[in-house]
Amino acid sequence: MVDIESICALAKKASYDLATLSSGKKNEILLAIADEIEAKKADILAENQKDIDAASTLSESMKDRLRLNDARIAAICEGVRDVAKLDDPVGEITETWTRPNGLEISKVRVPLGVIGVIYESRPNVTADVAALCIKSGNCVILRGGKEAINSNRILAGIIGDAIEKSGVISRNIVAFVDDVTREGSLAMLRQSKYIDVIIPRGGDGLKKFVLENALMPVIASAGGNCHLYVEKTADLESAVEVVANAKLSRPSTCNALEQLLVDRSIAKEFLPMVCLYLEVNGCVVNGSDEARGYCDIIEPCDEDEYYKEHGDKVLTVYIVDGVAEAVDRVNSHSTSHSDGILTKDEKAAEYFVSKVDSACVYVNASTRFTDGFEFGFGAEIGISTQKLHARGPLGLKQLTSEKYIVRGNGQVRK
Repeated sequence: MVDIESICALAKKASYDLATLSSGKKNEILLAIADEIEAKKADILAENQKDIDAASTLSESMKDRLRLNDARIAAICEGVRDVAKLDDPVGEITETWTRPNGLEISKVRVPLGVIGVIYESRPNVTADVAALCIKSGNCVILRGGKEAINSNRILAGIIGDAIEKSGVISRNIVAFVDDVTREGSLAMLRQSKYIDVIIPRGGDGLKKFVLENALMPVIASAGGNCHLYVEKTADLESAVEVVANAKLSRPSTCNALEQLLVDRSIAKEFLPMVCLYLEVNGCVVNGSDEARGYCDIIEPCDEDEYYKEHGDKVLTVYIVDGVAEAVDRVNSHSTSHSDGILTKDEKAAEYFVSKVDSACVYVNASTRFTDGFEFGFGAEIGISTQKLHARGPLGLKQLTSEKYIVRGNGQVRK
């Protein structure tokens, strides 16, 4: 039986040393991790194949999330090395001022402490999260899903070995909970004495489970029911390309398009164009009765489909009458992740951007850009759909807080 409390206690103890480690030493550790992952590629692929073999009941898109290959391992190593190149936010003085009594007050960026991450399916998360946490001075406790247990286990072990070989700090700065049971997750969520914040990275079910059971603060990083609205002035050929990219490039990701809103005035012309392209590329298109009237490729669907993150080659279509209705539709149906408008009308774009209440709002671009790499953050620990502390892709700065340092020369309060 895994002693989760001891794992968390050791990480908490190590966090005080990591918080004061120099940027150079942290980068040294990250480069050692990348080298070790590269050297153990064959072992990683062998363990990943065990997970693939056990995933016979998963959809092809979910298997794709799970699968590692030479290119993806190379990308993992590149991501870790890229994080080493990023500016270290820890120790940054964000503001200073002097009070009339002579007290000098500074706000300084500091690590959060110990971050717990519970995630599903994608084994690259193990390395991405470890790299970001180390660079931002945070210890991390990783708990992956059962589908990727073999891949996660070997990656976490390799990361720990690389840290240990570096001789810089305890390997406990990256901990792995080798327990995929519900009870294991619950035990981790009770460790508020040692874990400062927990981040769920997966679907709505995981997010709900963590929010309902965590005794520590939660940064909710979960499902994306993403929308694109094709406004009446949009370039229709470009819109087909953007919609296809948003839906088909990686349909299992949280930034993939799930709901397509089309302006009524262009639906007759646009829907056959886009639906034929999607169908040829293996995508099922569902929609409202009105949408089906414009294109016989569209299949009927229930109202629940409009709230669903499909996670596969499935897209739902709805017809709206103008940008105001599109905004209302997005705000009432999305998960506040990534939503966008395709338009040539600047006023419509500004209305959409100002009114849509999502972490990332796009104008004339695919929702697939909601990603730490694409935003220039390096790897990401997740994409927050809440409003407190951090929102959108969580990079290095989003994994820090601030503390006040007050310097005086003997002042006392009167």
